[in-house]
Amino acid sequence: MSSIKYTNERLGRLRVIPDFLPPPSELAFREDGVKVTISLSRKSVDFFKAEARKHKTQYQRMIRRLLDTYAEKYMRSSNNALERTRER
Repeated sequence: MSSIKYTNERLGRLRVIPDFLPPPSELAFREDGVKVTISLSRKSVDFFKAEARKHKTQYQRMIRRLLDTYAEKYMRSSNNALERTRER
């Protein structure tokens, strides 16, 4: 394991990336779904189980909402790019 050496150098141009993911409290609502089988890391499952207990919901529902939010964002991005291409 290598040690980190911190310096007092300028960072250069920085860019703020807006956070588009919802907090765990917003991942708890019901929607129709399709059953799939997926393997997740233990740490991710443990995190969602703990958050689900706090918010009195199911951890699978929270994971589904997170994936839906991700997909919606990138579907909108793809559709916007397609519309811009058609306008040219």
